[in-house]
Amino acid sequence: MILVTGGARSGKSAFGEKLAKTRCEQVLYIATSVITDSEMAARVARHKTQRPAHWRTWEGFQQLGDVIRQQVKPGEGVMLECITTLIANLLFEQSGAESPDTLDFAPLEAVIDQQISDLIDASKSCRTPVYIVTNELGMGITPENRLARHFVDIAGRANQRLAAAADEVWLVVSGIGVRIK
Repeated sequence: MILVTGGARSGKSAFGEKLAKTRCEQVLYIATSVITDSEMAARVARHKTQRPAHWRTWEGFQQLGDVIRQQVKPGEGVMLECITTLIANLLFEQSGAESPDTLDFAPLEAVIDQQISDLIDASKSCRTPVYIVTNELGMGITPENRLARHFVDIAGRANQRLAAAADEVWLVVSGIGVRIK
């Protein structure tokens, strides 16, 4: 498992895709974004045009360990983009219509922890490289609202678990990748 992290617009997705291209002919691209408006649709379309046309795409953000176990073809690498989007989608789905001011984040984080554990297990047992992209959120100021603070905390803990389990970890800054593990 290879983890690629960095800030927003740091070039981490392009860097992860470049790593995957150099090491894998075929790739299953797992896209965790949910298209909610025209701007997001444009982002997704732009991402699709930037990666090789022969890469397969699977779109979704749940049970990704099962996706890796069941969908990856022999010799095919995996590119998962991105963990923080997966976490945001799970938080919104699991919290329902409840106000962020009254949410109990412990059970929400337990669901996310289970998904991350299963993803790690599937990635470690996969016979081909699994590239995982995530956002490094811990380099800025502490957010002012409760939901954002919990999101940063949950994503930070998930990233730490992924980095500990990864064979390689890359930090991307301004499009330049630096191997940190």
